[in-house]
Amino acid sequence: MTVEHVPGKKAGNLMLYALSTCIWCKKTKQLLADLGVEYDYVFVDLLKPEEKEQIMQVVEKWNPDSSFPTLVIDDSKCIVGFRESEIREALKQ
Repeated sequence: MTVEHVPGKKAGNLMLYALSTCIWCKKTKQLLADLGVEYDYVFVDLLKPEEKEQIMQVVEKWNPDSSFPTLVIDDSKCIVGFRESEIREALKQ
């Protein structure tokens, strides 16, 4: 599975589950880049079928509707969708 790492300042353990064609996913990635924070992400739609099934189980745990983007912070908080103010608040930015 291809999990990409984006270096930056540490603001917790951030994992972004995204789709490569999703405008809201792109906006979330851009916000994280603008904030300069470190995070990991995976484009779920580009995974092999068996990897995709495994990742979707993780996404569904956090987000039963399985919508994107799904941002998991410190394995304790989840923000679904492009919610700039919520993301900034959660990351104290």
